[in-house]
Amino acid sequence: MSPVPAASAAPSVVPRSRRRLALAATVVATTTALAAVSMTAHAAVPAPPAGWNLMWSDDFTGAAGTLPSSTNWIIDTGTSYPGGPANWGTGEIQTYTSSTANLAHDGAGNLRITPLKDGAGRWTSARIETVRADFKPPAGGVLAIEGRIQMPNVTGAEAAGYWPAFWSLGSPYRGNYQNWPGVGEIDVMENVNGLNQVWGTLHCGVAPGGPCNEFNGLGNTRACPGSTCQSAFHTYRTEWDASVSPQQLRWYVDGQLFHTVSQSQVGEPYWTQMTGHGGYFLLLNVAMGGSFPNGVAGYTTPTASTVSGRPMLVDYVAVYRKGGGTSPSPTATTAPPGGTTDAYGTIQAEAFSAQNGVVVEACAEGGQDIGYLRNGDWARYDNVDFGGTPPRDFLARVASGAPAGVSGLVEVRVDSPTATPIGSFALANTGGWQSWTSVPGNVAAVTGRHSVYLTFTSGQSGDFVNVNWFTFRH
Repeated sequence: MSPVPAASAAPSVVPRSRRRLALAATVVATTTALAAVSMTAHAAVPAPPAGWNLMWSDDFTGAAGTLPSSTNWIIDTGTSYPGGPANWGTGEIQTYTSSTANLAHDGAGNLRITPLKDGAGRWTSARIETVRADFKPPAGGVLAIEGRIQMPNVTGAEAAGYWPAFWSLGSPYRGNYQNWPGVGEIDVMENVNGLNQVWGTLHCGVAPGGPCNEFNGLGNTRACPGSTCQSAFHTYRTEWDASVSPQQLRWYVDGQLFHTVSQSQVGEPYWTQMTGHGGYFLLLNVAMGGSFPNGVAGYTTPTASTVSGRPMLVDYVAVYRKGGGTSPSPTATTAPPGGTTDAYGTIQAEAFSAQNGVVVEACAEGGQDIGYLRNGDWARYDNVDFGGTPPRDFLARVASGAPAGVSGLVEVRVDSPTATPIGSFALANTGGWQSWTSVPGNVAAVTGRHSVYLTFTSGQSGDFVNVNWFTFRH
């Protein structure tokens, strides 16, 4: 789903074929025999295997007819970013909306992205991208981006122009919109025209040409194992492995490796350009028409035969990390003895009941801390009992190795991560991610038993704090 590069052709001309079209003609028709792929509509986000930790996820368990979480997702609308290339840089012809007709939970644990054609022949669809844009491996570690998805269940002439995708863009693209492909694009899954194929592709360097052969990218394709891509859910995954030299990007479908790109293939300065920034954000969308489906079909899509209303179903999206010199621990914790937590005792930060964006790691002061915390992250602590006497302040043991210019607020909220904070303090670099200091913050009066949220707010996109423990004082 590449944007138009800065040196693009005139807007009236689709400037590229968008994919290595020869791949479509060379797909192997047979696949390794597998057990039948499950048709179950909903499966929980898989627990991370030993050595991995869950960095972020969305299981799409919202009520039927509701939009995805605004904490997790930005909904793109229209036909371009403000000031960005027209038709999203690909020649696609639909208009993206925030209507629940195009984008909604189905109530069965999935997100539906549904292209629709109105009576005048105009297409609408939906495209979302993660609020977070920091997805990258820890130094010397591995990042995995994974989604369980059923492509739109439509094939043949009725599928002409359908273009579902699960992909990622380098964070510096936001607000610039002219620095593709240098910032990097990693396409975890793409499909066009209802073909039983998954494409995995890297875009990088310069365009046209360059180390990633733009505008086609470095890609490969294969049939979905067992059931077709359209008739069943499959798991699509890309791993960025910084634990090996040269580094690697690997693409999988249902655990089967089908594409690899190495750091040495890309070379310098291009590898550093696409990996040396703050990370990637993820995108999910179904486009209609454009250079890729047109190029594969050999004619302009969609056509009069293309049917409306076949959704892409997304069961979950998850980001995992491992390695990097720390010993991450599983994020699940047990409830405190007796079912309550004393607000005026020491509350270990890793003993949360739920979280968003939190990573548990080894702490230099002993035990564990929660880290990699940035804008929008939170941790929830259930059944915190303040008794009948309100606190006068709270105290948190924190550390920060944030670069210059990156700071944020550590906030306390009760009963909702979006409630008005009852207290906060600001934090910038303390001398390192394991250079601990105790910082107090005033709090408003609160009594009784509550779910307490630590929330993290910053005007910058980078990590800004680790937390070891916190407590309230009266």
